[in-house]
Amino acid sequence: MTQYAAGSGPDEDRDGGGGRLRRITRSPLGWMLTGMAGIGLVSGLTATGPGPVPVLGAAAAVGVYWLVMRRGARRSTPEIARSGAGREALLGGGIGLGFVLVSALLITAFGGYSFSWADDGLLSVVGTAVAVQAGAAVTEELMFRGLALQALEQLWGSRAALVVTSLFFGVAHLGAEGANLWSGLAIAVEAGVLLGAAFLWRRSIWFVVGLHFAWNTTVQLLGIPVSGHTSEGLFTVDVHGSELLTGGAFGLEGSVVPVLIGVALAAPMLVLARRSGRITTRRRTSR
Repeated sequence: MTQYAAGSGPDEDRDGGGGRLRRITRSPLGWMLTGMAGIGLVSGLTATGPGPVPVLGAAAAVGVYWLVMRRGARRSTPEIARSGAGREALLGGGIGLGFVLVSALLITAFGGYSFSWADDGLLSVVGTAVAVQAGAAVTEELMFRGLALQALEQLWGSRAALVVTSLFFGVAHLGAEGANLWSGLAIAVEAGVLLGAAFLWRRSIWFVVGLHFAWNTTVQLLGIPVSGHTSEGLFTVDVHGSELLTGGAFGLEGSVVPVLIGVALAAPMLVLARRSGRITTRRRTSR
């Protein structure tokens, strides 16, 4: 990436610590950590708020991301462009919905789940799920795929960035109810790798947000814990049999079934990303 003249030569001496601070915040790790801190703060303040608060938090997180990328990374942000955003979100949402429904149907067919209607108020349950999961999908994707993956991609290339962010995504879920080393690995593969591959393929935050949102919302509405977090859904689910099949207290994402389906989806996405020239190496990421 082209560096501006400010912060070098005589100006650097006059700026002192300010010049060093600018260099740090404009480095890939610097703007990544700055952005993650800002978006994390927004998420912490709004994620569990009432009504539309999580959605408003998501909008604020997009603003933080844009500011950090423009001022810190000093680059444009085509990945959050409004043009085509709806189409990308719908495409990703369709894949996320299919991913969860096929996984749940297979687990049910093998005797792992049985469902019954909860009758807790359709509109209120759906409205809450949509608001909360929209906020979570936007903030998490901006942090992990928008910031972390793209920053590490500049340093080490796409493949290494995908591996590191996937592992980090799994580790980030280890503190949830029912989590263990297997569930962390499962999340790293089925979510970290799949969502990372989806971003590398489409280079659109809205595509991965749509996938992530449809995934989490569908799981919640089915009455299954979302990464260990139990919320009100349209159904109640009875779990039977092996945790390897059902995911146990962690939920569907701890099952081996979505892990296998996630790999099956991620592989062609990575092939398409490579064919379209969207997989970069360390040498090619210098800009």
